Amino acid sequence: MRRLVLLRHAKAEPVSAADDALRPLALRGREQSARLGEALSEGGLLPDLVIVSTALRTRQTWDLASGALGHGPRGNGRDVAVTFSEELYQANVRDVLALLHELDDSVRTVLVVGHEPTMAATASFLAGPGSDDAALAQVRVGVPTGTYSVLESPAETPWTGWNRSTATLTKVTRPS
Repeated sequence: MRRLVLLRHAKAEPVSAADDALRPLALRGREQSARLGEALSEGGLLPDLVIVSTALRTRQTWDLASGALGHGPRGNGRDVAVTFSEELYQANVRDVLALLHELDDSVRTVLVVGHEPTMAATASFLAGPGSDDAALAQVRVGVPTGTYSVLESPAETPWTGWNRSTATLTKVTRPS
């Protein structure tokens, strides 16, 4: 099985006159991030590869979540490849697909840490027959901060084969 986990960053500080890419996580977002890592771990969603937007809030979300996954500076588990992508900061669905299409087929689970509306729009675009109805309804209207969507396809479907309606959206989760 191949899995794509699309994670909207945790709660950030309010928009200000400062550069949006430099907005840090709010205290609530820091707490959310740790719970996200725990939920991903408990759900067996340990990524082989993580692609993170270069915005500060997405990098902080991954940093704090990675410890609960056994990765990163606070983790003690296996190493995971992490790529920081400037393209994800203002990406659209086509940009996310281009990143997926570049993946090596040895990657089974990839976690993308990005922004709205792109994370939900990508999940909605990829969701095909057999997708969970409630999850599909959620991604069609967008997802709140600290929410992730899980899409799956058979292992024989290469990453280059992920396009409109070619995956199954199994769930949308926002750890409390």
